[in-house]
Amino acid sequence: MTPRIAIEDVTKYFGETLVLDGIDLAVAPHEVVCLIGASGSGKSTLLRCVNRLTDFDHGSIRLDGVTVDDPSLGRTGLQRRVGIVFQSYNLFPTMTVLDNITLAPRRVHRRPRAEAEATARALLARFGMERHAASYPEQLSGGQQQRVAIVRALATDPDVLLLDEVTAALDPELVGEVLAIVRDLKDRGLTMMIVTHEMGFAREVADRVAFLHEGRIVEAAPPARLFTAPEHPRTRQFLQRIIAAGRM
Repeated sequence: MTPRIAIEDVTKYFGETLVLDGIDLAVAPHEVVCLIGASGSGKSTLLRCVNRLTDFDHGSIRLDGVTVDDPSLGRTGLQRRVGIVFQSYNLFPTMTVLDNITLAPRRVHRRPRAEAEATARALLARFGMERHAASYPEQLSGGQQQRVAIVRALATDPDVLLLDEVTAALDPELVGEVLAIVRDLKDRGLTMMIVTHEMGFAREVADRVAFLHEGRIVEAAPPARLFTAPEHPRTRQFLQRIIAAGRM
């Protein structure tokens, strides 16, 4: 089976700093892979390379066998097929929820307004946000804003969803509602790569967990194995610190 995402020997420098050091990772259709590791290990940069928000220096990334820089795909086609959600929501404050969600489908993908709005309203209803279609981001809680950001990413019907620490900016009581949405997306079979610091969530939702250290994937395994019997010394050290901090 062709991987949905195939990352091969991907290397990225920021100036003279090596951020990604020969990353290899294959994600199957409908698979959920969580990326864990300390801050600065390269997790978020790797996500941004997958949909070319950040260009990499060496290696290749393929989506269903086609390189992400292939002219036949183009940035517009890539960003339709690979949605991304950030921890800071990135909603436009002067636009309503409905306008935030329909902007890319209408302006970038040239969908008729009626079609884009019908899709947006159906997604809002699915996540219990339909009554907020005319609201502005500042009128919503952090958890509600993050739900809107996820809906916006889903509005182009992507094949892959990238989630970058989507609970990091939330109050603890709001984390659960966002994680419930991610569980629902997994149950619906969406392929996802998720950067997370929520180890319990990674254990529950991931098919595989990849631990990054200094720009490398040093270990990747099903969560039941990685969290209970990690093989690499650096993985064990990281998890011991997480347990000591009460985060697992």
